[in-house]
Amino acid sequence: MPKLMKFSRLLSVLPLLFLAGCNMVVMAPSGDIAAQQRDLIVVSTVLMLLIIVPVIFLTLLFAWRYRRSNTAATYDPEWHHSTRLEIVIWAAPLAIIIALGAVTWISTHKLDPSRPLDRLDAERAIPADTKPLTVEVVALDWKWLFFYPELGIATVNEMAAPVDQPINFKITASSVMNSFYIPALAGQIYAMPGMETKLHAVINKEGEYEGFSANYSGAGFSHMRFKFHGLTREGFDAWVAKVKQQGTMLNRDTYLKLEKPSEKEPVRYYAGADADLYTAILNMCATPGKMCMNEMMHIDMMGGAGKESAENREKLQYDNRHADEGVVAPGATVPATGVPARAEPPRDSGGSSMQHDMPGMPDMPGMQHDGHSMPATGNGADPAPAQLNNNN
Repeated sequence: MPKLMKFSRLLSVLPLLFLAGCNMVVMAPSGDIAAQQRDLIVVSTVLMLLIIVPVIFLTLLFAWRYRRSNTAATYDPEWHHSTRLEIVIWAAPLAIIIALGAVTWISTHKLDPSRPLDRLDAERAIPADTKPLTVEVVALDWKWLFFYPELGIATVNEMAAPVDQPINFKITASSVMNSFYIPALAGQIYAMPGMETKLHAVINKEGEYEGFSANYSGAGFSHMRFKFHGLTREGFDAWVAKVKQQGTMLNRDTYLKLEKPSEKEPVRYYAGADADLYTAILNMCATPGKMCMNEMMHIDMMGGAGKESAENREKLQYDNRHADEGVVAPGATVPATGVPARAEPPRDSGGSSMQHDMPGMPDMPGMQHDGHSMPATGNGADPAPAQLNNNN
């Protein structure tokens, strides 16, 4: 018996040993939005446990109570219905579902990432004279670029913000979809090329916090991390002064070099940045000769440019913007780069390709009979253009 008690105590301690090695930042955040999200997790878990725990307990109780060796238990093989039991079985889960639905509906609107903040924390409202800090975020391969348009500076893989000052994030990406996430500050928000997502948050405690990409985006994904500094007003002003003192200029040429895929990129400071660079990145026209997406949308809104718009085809190709420079993203194949797919066609037991010619089968655009992809246009160079519009 003493050995059994000792073994049970050991089992009760094991979960604590596992949790001791975990980073509990999600459950102990330093920003009000993340704290509200933490509370939502706790409330939802407790509501669900109100059903789960009694069900588990009653399952074990029934198994023990009505075991075969217990001859004192009531045995009623003809029993088939109990109104009181049916009410309990259906009413309790229904009440929990209603409560969860109400909590979800309220929190979905209250914690909408695009909704401006209405408080600093649970005890403090935002002062009337408080001006939010705007930060423009660009997810690159594989690093983070931050613009501070009101301060005229930019950084790579490091950002900072004053404590108790609302932050308005504007987030986009240069190539593939990514996810911007600072667990101590707020929940993750996707970064997508040609689109802008928004996030409003505030940091309530000084400290250095981890930020990273929460969406797989290629070979350098695991090192796509940055530091977020929550600073006092004096500390933030000193950080801005350091960036301006140590930084260089971020213009279009510098950005195009920075945009190329790279891993484990060090922290970089830029004392100045082109005022329209973030807008150009958002509209996918930072590369010279590319048409901005907002220009194309304006043309479409005005009814299209007719047949003359065919000349815009080259200006609207974005996926192969580095192919001519020999910079190819991992896994990129036709049609963007002209590189054939790596997959080999299946072979039979004799080693011959099983992808044989089919008599009477017409040539398919973009495919030869030997199974290798080819461009689908007559000049053998570029993919077939999409029909921009049908106006004459």
